[in-house]
Amino acid sequence: MNYTGIIIGAATFLCIGVFHPIVIKAEYHFGVGCWWVFLLVGLGCVAASLFVSAMIPSTILGVVAFSSFWSILELFRQRERVRKGWFPKKP
Repeated sequence: MNYTGIIIGAATFLCIGVFHPIVIKAEYHFGVGCWWVFLLVGLGCVAASLFVSAMIPSTILGVVAFSSFWSILELFRQRERVRKGWFPKKP
């Protein structure tokens, strides 16, 4: 039996679940000005993914990289959700 797909799927699910509250907390505490941190994390994970020879860790690094890139967009969307009153604004 091959568990590679299950492992990558579970890691992807976990990664999305972890990045969601990180984006909310980052926007709350730092605003959208911290978008570059997500960019650097993403670029670092892309680079690491290229140099890791094992398939599962390399794939998971790629998932983390593109989840980080997606978080940049979500950071700006979170700002709009705060503006609409759906999430609390930092006093």
